[in-house]
Amino acid sequence: MRVAKNEIGTSSRTIPELKFEDQEMTSFGGLVVFQKLFQAQDVQGHLKESLQHLDLRMARFYKYHQVIMCLIVHLVLGYRRIRDMDYYREDPLVRQVLGLRHLPSVPTVSRMLAEIDEEGLANMREMNRHLVLSRLLNEGVTRITLDLDGSVQSTTRHAEATAVGFNKKKKGARSYYPLFATIAQTGQVFDFHHRSGNVHDSNGATEFLRRCVAEIRMVLPQVQIEMRADSAFFSDEMVTAAKDLGLEYTFTVPFERLPELKNRIETRRRWSRTRGGKGKLHHFELHWKPKSWDRKERILCVRTRARKQRKGPLQLDLFEPVGEDYEYKAIITNKTNKAAHVVRFHEGRGSQEKIFGEAKTQAQMDYIPARKRAANQAYLLASLLTHNLTRELQMNVTPPERGLTPGRAAIWIFQGLETIRRKIIQRAGRLTRPQGRLTLTLGTNNPVENEIARYMAA
Repeated sequence: MRVAKNEIGTSSRTIPELKFEDQEMTSFGGLVVFQKLFQAQDVQGHLKESLQHLDLRMARFYKYHQVIMCLIVHLVLGYRRIRDMDYYREDPLVRQVLGLRHLPSVPTVSRMLAEIDEEGLANMREMNRHLVLSRLLNEGVTRITLDLDGSVQSTTRHAEATAVGFNKKKKGARSYYPLFATIAQTGQVFDFHHRSGNVHDSNGATEFLRRCVAEIRMVLPQVQIEMRADSAFFSDEMVTAAKDLGLEYTFTVPFERLPELKNRIETRRRWSRTRGGKGKLHHFELHWKPKSWDRKERILCVRTRARKQRKGPLQLDLFEPVGEDYEYKAIITNKTNKAAHVVRFHEGRGSQEKIFGEAKTQAQMDYIPARKRAANQAYLLASLLTHNLTRELQMNVTPPERGLTPGRAAIWIFQGLETIRRKIIQRAGRLTRPQGRLTLTLGTNNPVENEIARYMAA
């Protein structure tokens, strides 16, 4: 809309008088989109079923599934600490989404989280797996890529079952070190194995992998499962388990544990150019095994030309001398594809770090809110459900936008939760009841109106 030049500015600079009144106004008008998603996925119903045994055992004014729903909405809105619930406690749309006239107090939420037992946590994890697998079943995927890796959750306080372990960002801090399984095709977290912070990456990984594969095959028996993992998971036990489960796999081989392999790479003179690979990539193949193994495996030895800065005094003509060197990697695999395809498939596991980064910064996956381990696991599950539901929201709106790529990129192009908050959630609105019908009125804005309408119609 065009306006006249004299209609642009105003001479008024008056500071408005402040009043705080009890009116049916919301700061999160776009939350109605998530309300419809929660109803479509029956999130409250599944949570109620998962935690119903706790309601029967302990009589509370609030139900345990209502507390978890409060946490999910809390994280969708972008809050971190549980005590921040006080800042939106009177918001009418938040209460409408949760189906509550009054939100529980912060002590009530903390106390009830700490009372969730192992059975409740297991049921919630099953609910999360069901959410992820339902989407894969609906899309009719024929191949699923599992990525395994751990991620540190640090705290400056003492929390039950935390320990001091390897933590390059916060050295000496107590932490948890859960092991995660993510699905590359949807960018969702499939499941996790909770651990203290002083364990090795591979602690409990074999049994965790078996459980994940069993859960997938129960719902999708015909799908081909493939997995990727870094050198921390390389072992005879892990490789044997992947083979016995019928998986296609790649593992990074650690040179520090296999000096014989390192020597063969260093003395190699003839390298083949890897056609189709990115950059100046060369490789050779071995059918080789460590001395303690009883079988040989296909091992791809790869080198990439990399530019490295030379140390020492700088020249006076204002440039830093840079030379070229090689970076080496060895990958053990049972895939029969060409070397370039195997390398690109294995390198695609870097997308998992993006999933962790988004879940930590936008769904607060890295936060440890309480002293009790059960409460911290419940909060972690709430953050994973928030991340996965945000992805589900977007998958409902748009069809898959990519095919199966060599690096197994997600087949949808996703927006971050923070972007969705800025675009549609954080919108002022007013709740009214003309002729008894609940109505949410938002300000006029064509992009916001089109975006919310698109989500509501999906």
